[in-house]
Amino acid sequence: MSAPPLSCDCHAHVFGPFDRYPMPAERSYDPPLAPVAAYLALLDGIGFGRGVVVQASAHGLDPGTILDALDAARGRLRGIAVAQASIPDAALEDMHRRGVRGLRFTEVGYKGGAGFDELAKLAPRLKRLGWHAQLWAPCDKLAAELPRLLKLGVRLSIDHMGYFDPARGVNDPAFRKLVDLAAAEDIWVKMTPLRVSKSPPDYPDVRPFHDALLGASPRLVWGSDWPHVRMESPPDVGHLAKLFMSWTTDAALRHKFLVENPLRLYDFSPV
Repeated sequence: MSAPPLSCDCHAHVFGPFDRYPMPAERSYDPPLAPVAAYLALLDGIGFGRGVVVQASAHGLDPGTILDALDAARGRLRGIAVAQASIPDAALEDMHRRGVRGLRFTEVGYKGGAGFDELAKLAPRLKRLGWHAQLWAPCDKLAAELPRLLKLGVRLSIDHMGYFDPARGVNDPAFRKLVDLAAAEDIWVKMTPLRVSKSPPDYPDVRPFHDALLGASPRLVWGSDWPHVRMESPPDVGHLAKLFMSWTTDAALRHKFLVENPLRLYDFSPV
């Protein structure tokens, strides 16, 4: 099964070269070398025309790696940066010109980054730029915080399918609340089963959660999470893409999730 033209991988990271982009001393992990040229070659290999590079926590508050990746890709990539409320407007505007379309906020205990309280402070500026907020937190935390965050009036994107525990089952109250909110609100969900599954490489424990989200929300996108930091056995990205396409049996929905939704969420050029 081939990907539709202009399919988009909506979640990847770039690291290095480390002589140009050194890692901060205070970080939660040591990333692999994963420069933008390698990522663009990976997209070519799986037949994807577009991608989204997300500033990883290992970069702290320095967006240099993703900004240079956006410059090198000449419109093929969009970016999600990390910032705190102290960032000047001019820096945000420069990011926008270069292809950033959102900021990431995390509540998972990694060093570096910005938490949900920073989103509340930055929300007016995100709205002014037309950006969205990307959220990474455990499902219980999301279920508790989303009603408050939705009142900020900023479009929300949820990392890693809501970062649930598959052992708690698809009827877990926190996951069901996420599904209900994703169905009714301006919430987008990134489908990355590798980050929640305990059963690689085919992730059967995540399939019921995929199906629940698929049945509830039209606002899904897919991400590879390349280069799979903090994983002992990194998955094959081509297999991940084919698995998502095989689980999404309707061709029109596959096109929507892989092409149309990324175009809207990340403000890509239509062609």
